[in-house]
Amino acid sequence: MEITYASPSNSDFGGESSTSSSMPTTTRPVRIIPLQHPETTSSSSSSNASPWAALERWRSKVVSMTWIEWLELFLPCFRWIRTYNWREYLQVDLMAGITVGVMLVPQAMSYAKLAGLEPIYGLYSGFVPLFVYAIFGSSRQLAVGPVALVSLLVSNVLSGIVDSTDALYTELAILLALMVGIMECILGLLRLGWIIRFISHSVISGFTTASAIVIALSQAKYFLGYDVERSSKIVPLIVSIISGADAFSWPPFVMGSVILAILLTMKHLGKTRKYLCFLRAAGPLTAVLSGTIFVKIFNPSSISLVGDIPQGLPSFSIPKAFGYATSLIPTALLITGVAILESVGIAKALAAKNGYELDSNQELFGLGVANIFGSFFSAYPTTGSFSRSAVNHESGAKTGLSGIVMGFIMGCALLFMTELFESIPQCALAAIVISAVIGLVDYDEAIFLWRVDKKDFLLWTITSTTTLFLGIEIGVLVGVGFALAFVIYESANPHIAVLGRLPGTTVYRNTQQYPEAYTYNGIVIVRIDAPIYFANISYIKDRLREYEVEVDKSTSRGPEVERIYFVILEMAPVTYIDSSGVQALKELHQEYKLRDIQIAISNLNRETLMTLSRAGVVELIGKEWYFVRVHDAVQVCLQHVQSLKETPKIGNPLTEERQSSFQRYLRQRAEDSSLSELESGNQTSLVTKESDPQLEPLLSRRSS
Repeated sequence: MEITYASPSNSDFGGESSTSSSMPTTTRPVRIIPLQHPETTSSSSSSNASPWAALERWRSKVVSMTWIEWLELFLPCFRWIRTYNWREYLQVDLMAGITVGVMLVPQAMSYAKLAGLEPIYGLYSGFVPLFVYAIFGSSRQLAVGPVALVSLLVSNVLSGIVDSTDALYTELAILLALMVGIMECILGLLRLGWIIRFISHSVISGFTTASAIVIALSQAKYFLGYDVERSSKIVPLIVSIISGADAFSWPPFVMGSVILAILLTMKHLGKTRKYLCFLRAAGPLTAVLSGTIFVKIFNPSSISLVGDIPQGLPSFSIPKAFGYATSLIPTALLITGVAILESVGIAKALAAKNGYELDSNQELFGLGVANIFGSFFSAYPTTGSFSRSAVNHESGAKTGLSGIVMGFIMGCALLFMTELFESIPQCALAAIVISAVIGLVDYDEAIFLWRVDKKDFLLWTITSTTTLFLGIEIGVLVGVGFALAFVIYESANPHIAVLGRLPGTTVYRNTQQYPEAYTYNGIVIVRIDAPIYFANISYIKDRLREYEVEVDKSTSRGPEVERIYFVILEMAPVTYIDSSGVQALKELHQEYKLRDIQIAISNLNRETLMTLSRAGVVELIGKEWYFVRVHDAVQVCLQHVQSLKETPKIGNPLTEERQSSFQRYLRQRAEDSSLSELESGNQTSLVTKESDPQLEPLLSRRSS
């Protein structure tokens, strides 16, 4: 539907005198699409009713749920159990579970040592949480258990409270698992997982890179043969390593280096050659076996061993030391954040690869339940592992049955193999940790960020540097703080573009991006590429004032005028406007009115239009100045600029009478034809000899 908009006389805009308005002016109909203005009363009622409508939709959805859907909601494992294809899935699930289970046993002991705990607590952490997650977790390929980053966080906070040899140290680690589980469940039930989205990927990459370096240095004591200070800062670690160099021992260094080289070689071959993918999972087991065999044969006294490991499954016990819970809250929050970023991120990626949907909040709840149950069976905080999940996926795991098989492998190790673990060299476990964290040093990401976005590279550098030199907690806080500062800055200083018309079309684009786009004299078209709210209104008003003064006339067309008469706001990207933004529009309108400048607004979405309508801004500016398209607004504004430019002329009535009706018909037809062809995007426009270029401001002028 289109309507015809005729140009008004000069007296309709700009306060011209009645003398000039009595002069004859040339008018031409302009076709525009009418904007449908919503009724204020109906929009208000609908706005007020929207929460109740959402509540009603939720209630109807709950009522319509079947018992199967309820069962799948509380027990996500039922989704794959009721559709399990025994012939296709059983074999691959068993093989994947055995493969990752063999990989998990030595890794669990290694990560427990990294956390400052006895190796048995790593085995406990890889037992009960696996079974619980298989029931309540929604990912079918995620492998949960101890991980390097969480182990470092546990060691970092608990070593500042109590010595690792004290029994209280172990009790606090178990209590931390309970607290992390409760926090994850709360975030999952309240569907608050989106909060972590404010942590930039650059912050995550910088944090994990610095943490990997700290973890690797903390394991150096098992290679060097002497104690190194326990710290999450790089300077004390390096100082401690250098100062104790007199106690250096060759045997553990040589053994650790050889085992590390074997691990890295097997890992590389497993990644690069598909037919050797089993080597990646077999690496930790190979390291443990080779180190144990060497110790059994040669019995070197200078190589420290794991020592006694209790045999049997963990017994049920309630976590203790609740008096320290307050001091553990920051670390519990940090571990919960790591769980969301690592576990939920890789779980969603694996779900997409395997063709099923995953609810991140339900996934977070499953991780929380696994940690809560694990804390009652002597487990410290667990989460999803990148490396083990990748191996599980590559091994062909189809369902959560592979996780149950991993749990059985761990149970067998606890029941029957603990005596064999006593002769494992400490340097072998340290080599397993170092080989796992080397992949977390993300220097490729730093190079990519430097090439793509210097701001994100700065964020990566700040986070990694502060984490290395000031500690993990401060590094995360500084990184998140800078990330939020960048977000606030971008939001408070949104992108604003001056639009011009692409030749031969009715399309308007950024003049900096499209230099061939031309503007019109007396009109500035501005696109605001962000919601308008209290934080950015001052910046937007300042930019609009600049555009009013700084006009590039080199690419301008249309009637020659000395200043700006119209400001057209293209508001398609404006998804929201608050009360401060509404007040700013009112002030801007009054300010422009004093300088004889008219605001025109185009392409508003429904919600923003209703907000302006309820606030009275639509009536204040005038409904006739709201348009569907930028092109419609430009046509109307050009008609007004045309009428403002015309000088008073007294026409000769005899000459007008002598002009034949046929000549007037040809003139009108040329104008209408050129307009219709231009709006259709045709670059070839009809211009007759009788046509006055000033009467056809929408046409591009021919070069003389």
